[in-house]
Amino acid sequence: MEIKDLEYFRVVCEQKSITKAASYLYISQQGLSKIIKKIEKELNTTLLERTTAGIRLTQTGEYLYEQIPELLDRYSSICNEIICMEQSQNHEIELLSSYGMIRLVTPECLDAFRKEYPQIKLVCHEYPDREVERRWAQGQGNAAFLVGNNLVDFPRAKQLEKFEIKLLVNKAHPLAARTGARMEDLENERLYLESTEFNIHTLIVEKCRAAGFEPDIAFETSGFSLCHKMVQQNKGISITVDFIFDDMTSDDLVMIPFEDEPLYWITYMMIREGKSDIADVKLFGDHVWNWQMEIQKNHIKR
Repeated sequence: MEIKDLEYFRVVCEQKSITKAASYLYISQQGLSKIIKKIEKELNTTLLERTTAGIRLTQTGEYLYEQIPELLDRYSSICNEIICMEQSQNHEIELLSSYGMIRLVTPECLDAFRKEYPQIKLVCHEYPDREVERRWAQGQGNAAFLVGNNLVDFPRAKQLEKFEIKLLVNKAHPLAARTGARMEDLENERLYLESTEFNIHTLIVEKCRAAGFEPDIAFETSGFSLCHKMVQQNKGISITVDFIFDDMTSDDLVMIPFEDEPLYWITYMMIREGKSDIADVKLFGDHVWNWQMEIQKNHIKR
């Protein structure tokens, strides 16, 4: 039995469905079922019972599920410490970044760090929000830029900036004349939105459902660029934030604030904690923070 097998079993328990868990984990249902059967064979017990509503844990299944958090936390702690030791000894910083965050922090910020500390190797990997979360939870990376609404599961999460989420429409759209929009204005509108791998997707869908309707999502994408393009062609509406709008601005686009309640695109920086010396990572964290302060003072142009 591998650690990853226990992680998969945990997701099955939380999703209460093999189908949903397989989709969440990006593996086939058949492959996930084989993993569960392998665990059951090794433990010589039945962990799950299939029902019309999904799955139900047996007594041994419930016991295993209750023990998994402690097992995984301990394993993760050991892996994190080993990674911290290696990266500290090798003067390596592995940065996990949500799409859009490098644009916010600016590539010049990372370039300036490399020039000031040439002895430190800085490597950056960009992923969707949830993929950064998964990789960070698995012990990858010793620094991260992430976008979300609530990162309580991540120690040392430091808020960088937050931007108000606004409605994006074409100037020819009837909503363009409004000074404010409400969530119900999205009903029956073709909505171009970042995919379920981005936290903004969950936020907007939940707010639409709270307003009493299911959003008509015309297309899900991996970034704001395509959303802006489709709105520019007046093929639907979308969601944006100030600094993205300013970067992609067009005479054909109008940005409208929501009147219901302020919704925010919140950015964070996280630094991996460990017992080992992490001086290089702390230097990076301080550099990024000071750079952002200079941007907000208009001493550095984004």
